[in-house]
Amino acid sequence: MPQITVEYSARLAGMFDRRAFALALHADASALIDSTLGSFKTRFHRLDDVVIGAGAETDLMVHVDLAILPGRSRDLKQKLGQTALDLLVRHLGEVAGNTVQATVEVRDLAGADYHKQVVR
Repeated sequence: MPQITVEYSARLAGMFDRRAFALALHADASALIDSTLGSFKTRFHRLDDVVIGAGAETDLMVHVDLAILPGRSRDLKQKLGQTALDLLVRHLGEVAGNTVQATVEVRDLAGADYHKQVVR
């Protein structure tokens, strides 16, 4: 926990500093939700086929799904979502004539069904 999945339009690959985004999000969010830095896991999925609105090639998207263990207040989740969105936009860099829809969803993991083991 937390489990973070980022989906992004393939055309953003050269514009989106994914590693820097993940590291910044891990650091900021760990303090916000009182979770250890080593517990954060982020995976990125490049999307080759994305259609937004009328389908213009310059309409791109990036979406962050941030799943945390239950028990945090709605206010804390809203603050976490806004923090993630601000970091996301900051790490997009110059989008060079494109329009990017950046979105974040913060949700609870199904606590009773979440299992973890660290193997060394």
